[in-house]
Amino acid sequence: MVRKKGSLILCGAFLFVAWNALLLLFLWGRPPIGRLGEGGGAEPGAGEEWGGGKAKVGGANGLAGEVIRLAEEVESELETQKKLLKQIQSHRELWEQRKELGKRESEDTKDKKNIVEFKKPQQIPAVPLNHKTVDDTKTVMEKQEVLKVTPPQLVMKEQEPEQENKKMVENEVNRTKPSPQIIIPILVIACDRVTVKRSLDKLIQYRPSAELYPIIVSQDCGHADTARMIGSYGSKVTHISQPDLADIPVRPDHRKFQGYYKIARHYRWALNQVFNVFAYSTVVIVEDDLEVAPDFFEYFRALYPILRSDPTLWCVSAWNDNGRDGLVNPGMADLLYRTDFFPGLGWMLLKEVWAELEPKWPKAFWDDWMRHPEQRKDRSCIRPEISRTITFGRKGVSLGQFFDQYLRYIKLNTEFVPFTKADLSYLVREKYDETFEKEVYSAPLVKVEELQQGGSLKGSGPYRVQYSSRDNFKVLARNLGVMDDLKSGVPRAGYRGVVSFISRGRRIYLAPPEGWTKYDTSWS
Repeated sequence: MVRKKGSLILCGAFLFVAWNALLLLFLWGRPPIGRLGEGGGAEPGAGEEWGGGKAKVGGANGLAGEVIRLAEEVESELETQKKLLKQIQSHRELWEQRKELGKRESEDTKDKKNIVEFKKPQQIPAVPLNHKTVDDTKTVMEKQEVLKVTPPQLVMKEQEPEQENKKMVENEVNRTKPSPQIIIPILVIACDRVTVKRSLDKLIQYRPSAELYPIIVSQDCGHADTARMIGSYGSKVTHISQPDLADIPVRPDHRKFQGYYKIARHYRWALNQVFNVFAYSTVVIVEDDLEVAPDFFEYFRALYPILRSDPTLWCVSAWNDNGRDGLVNPGMADLLYRTDFFPGLGWMLLKEVWAELEPKWPKAFWDDWMRHPEQRKDRSCIRPEISRTITFGRKGVSLGQFFDQYLRYIKLNTEFVPFTKADLSYLVREKYDETFEKEVYSAPLVKVEELQQGGSLKGSGPYRVQYSSRDNFKVLARNLGVMDDLKSGVPRAGYRGVVSFISRGRRIYLAPPEGWTKYDTSWS
């Protein structure tokens, strides 16, 4: 074995020496560098002098030229890399935000899965809660408190199917868990009001994070003074301008409504910018004459997961149409409702809903169009007891409609409510409807005369006043001081036909007869 290895080593050494000898002979026989022309042949007219001294100079020049060429290539490559780095730097912030958002959403999904796994009941049905189960449940509740998630009900009925338990956990945890990392942009619809400053000042004052709540001001009308006012905020807001300022062709009897047509066009363009250009997944829309409450951002942050998870919801609004001082309970700033009436005036919209609405977006009167059954599709919005926005813009295309009679008296919430720490699961339809109907129709039925000054009723209620027709509703609403108009049969702030409000310090439900099933669209 050793002899065989020695033979291989000698053979390898011989081949190495032979190869190097051949290489030396080859290099020795090459002509000097200076005698090679550009094409690789001998330079014509080469004398002894040129072949001697100039060979060295030519070789040196050639080497220097090669070095210079390489340096230029390196410099060019470095310049290209510099441009690429500048482009990467310009997009770095957006990439980092999206990467962080995706990562945290993934973590939220994982946390959600873990919570569901913690709460998953035994595979064997009808197992009563023993001491160990109660202790384990307390541990999960403590963990959920850290996550700011309200724990689900712990009472398990005997023989309850596993699927019902899973559904309960989903309703309680998944639908109400705050989404702390989702970016919620604020879209301000502006035109020619320099008083947009009042709206922007409050938004910036109460905004907890510029990264999580970017403010986009979309301006129509081309009004220079308003544009300068918006521009004065610099990087605090993003200013975009609707490019088409031309009048819109309308039929002769709609010429006075030209402003409504332009507003609808502006909304469509601005929402397409938010969802298709800025690529956000949700947005809160306010107009340039709205002032927001201190907990405006907290309110929408807390309600986003319910809007996202409950298919029977399609918007969250900061507005109560009957939110006048005296018609709301000032001690219940945390009370929220479902409503079948689209309120607007500070409202959250999801990208998926916009994809549904955008292809058929109307040419004018977009807010009333939103209230049609074809758009609403039996879906509801969330609205507060006390409004999180007020309007200060009497001047506008509506020429002050309802402003002097109603809007100027709307009460703005001034108390910060930590909604993200609250249990909002009562707003999920399965729970809400059962509780709401029981509360409404268990209230004593009274006549409106008994509620008015000098009436015989005592106590704080609640009481129920029943209406039976469109005209009957309007008469009762006027007598009680609430808004009496209906859109596609739906009363303002109404849910399942019921309008809830305060009258002379008592909770009142203006309600249809028990057994109500649907709205009559002829009541408009």
